[in-house]
Amino acid sequence: MDGELNVTFITFDGYVELQKYRYFYFVIMFTIFLLIICSNSTIVCLIVIHKNLHEPMYIFIAALLINSLLYSITIYPKLLIDFLSETQITTFPKCLFQGSMYYVLSTSEFLLLSAMAYDRHVSICKPLQYPTIMRGETVKVFLVSAWLIPACELAVSVVLYANIKVCHFSIKGLFCNTSLYTLLCVRTVALSMYGVFLLLNIVLIPVLFIILTYTRIFIISFRSGKRVRTKAAQTCLPHLLVLINLSCFISYDVIVVRLGSDLPKLARFIMTLQIIVYHPLLNPFIYGLKMKEISKHLKRLLFQVKSH
Repeated sequence: MDGELNVTFITFDGYVELQKYRYFYFVIMFTIFLLIICSNSTIVCLIVIHKNLHEPMYIFIAALLINSLLYSITIYPKLLIDFLSETQITTFPKCLFQGSMYYVLSTSEFLLLSAMAYDRHVSICKPLQYPTIMRGETVKVFLVSAWLIPACELAVSVVLYANIKVCHFSIKGLFCNTSLYTLLCVRTVALSMYGVFLLLNIVLIPVLFIILTYTRIFIISFRSGKRVRTKAAQTCLPHLLVLINLSCFISYDVIVVRLGSDLPKLARFIMTLQIIVYHPLLNPFIYGLKMKEISKHLKRLLFQVKSH
């Protein structure tokens, strides 16, 4: 029976002085969770309500923010429960599910940002063809692909993980991510190679596409008039800021997992919290402040709230 329990349950060993600061951690992270839910939901609702925001660019922004909401819902509820629990444990199947959702939603953002880069390229470089190219059907294909491709590709990884025996039962973190790899008895070549394939296919290739697309946009904008340059700056800068934010988030994730045993526990704890705080919290503020039309509707909403 004990052997079955050992195989079934995984312990999170990334907390620092939890007995002393559990309520402090809970209040801070619960407040951040509420901010993430409220800020992302507000921008999404503004896009849904206002017809002048029913354009491909804003639809992609709404999808990105919905992604942030789903990502936070995947991580925060379990994290908040663990702050108040005497033991921080989960089962391996649940851990595998959380880790899969974590990476499906993380990598889908790169594909959404690729779609946004393509949208901006067509809008700025081929404005006359924009209505023809960026039709509703095209937008739907991009949206479905952004979520379906990572889900299908990571499903293969889940099958590989599920068929390998677990020999270690402690994760040096606060939630399930690629730390799952350290739990396995045998780290197969197939699993390692497939991980490299995923990294290339749904992270590096989209990032390269985004960089090349925005480079072309800025070259064409520089050669064009002031109006085109202004449009490029106003609509592309927020997307680039989100890309930088997402890239930092992924880099932190890789650093924490790869250097987990070499990092001091406090440093690992802080970096792990930064992974789940900055990215979903900053995105709605970037779009709410930097996108002119969204900012205009947001100011009207805040003014109405104050007047009441």
